[in-house]
Parts: sequence; C-alpha cells; structure tokens
Amino acid sequence: MKTDSIHQMTTRNNVTRLLEARKIPFAAFELASDEKTNAVDTALQLGVPPEMVFKTIVVTRSGKGKPILALVPAPAEVDLKLVASAVNEKKVALPTQKEAEQLTGLQTGGISPLALLNKGFQVLVDASAKNFSDIHVSGGQRGLNIRLPVQALIQLTNAKLIPIRR
Repeated sequence: MKTDSIHQMTTRNNVTRLLEARKIPFAAFELASDEKTNAVDTALQLGVPPEMVFKTIVVTRSGKGKPILALVPAPAEVDLKLVASAVNEKKVALPTQKEAEQLTGLQTGGISPLALLNKGFQVLVDASAKNFSDIHVSGGQRGLNIRLPVQALIQLTNAKLIPIRR
C-alpha cells in the first residue's frame, strides 16, 4: 500500500539515537517509500527543493580500501573523475545496487553515512551543500529521511566538502 503521507517520525533507530545522544538538532520524516522511490520523489514528498535532498552513492576504489560514500543533490549525478581526484585514486566505479547493499549492509534508499559511522567509509559531500544550513539525507533505512545541519553532518562523518557532482 503506497500513500503520499509524510509525518514526523516516532520510530527510533540507531541514527536517531546517535543524533539525540550527540545533542544534534534534527527532524526525522517517515515517507511512503519503496525500491523505486528516488531522492527527487523524496524532495517532492517533503515539499523541499530537490537540491536540498542529498542521496548517498556508494563508490568503489580500483585498489584496496573501503568504498566511498558520495553525497550529491537529488537531481545531480556523481562525477567519478572528481571523486577519484578527491580521494587520490586513479579510478573509481559505481557498484551494482546489489553490490552496494552487500558493501554497506543497508538497502538502497536507506544507505546513509549516519548509519555507517566508524565503519571505515570515507565520506564526500558535494560542495553545493554549503548553500543550505540544513540538508536532508537518508536515515539508514528505506522511507526514513533526516534533516540536519550541514556542519553537524560534516563533523559527525568527518566528510570532505568538495565538488563531486555533474
């Protein structure tokens, strides 16, 4: 059953508990979501500009090392050349959806740097995030969206704020 309702979340998960424990201001939203829901759909459901909703793209390195989590605005694509340059790799690649889920242990649509803290993933956030005080990211499970301050996201995930979209 798919509804177009959105409401402030009452359920809690590891991400919301972490944000509460660190006293980071955030809002959590439950969205009608399935495998085909994308970040632009999420922005429409939330009633916010799509550029304010950041999707997490898993990027693998050609050499050894943990994958990279690249956060780009909903309407944008991740630029693999810019990501490779940012992490000093000759080449990076996009895994399949199934591979991304295996690498992170999370379902696509629910992959979030907040759910993968201390798991060794390098996090890159597209520089356009600095146009907003708060942005929306996945809350670590499909259908859960978190709005939080950009600075808090960067500090928590130790992210680099750098141009990585095309």
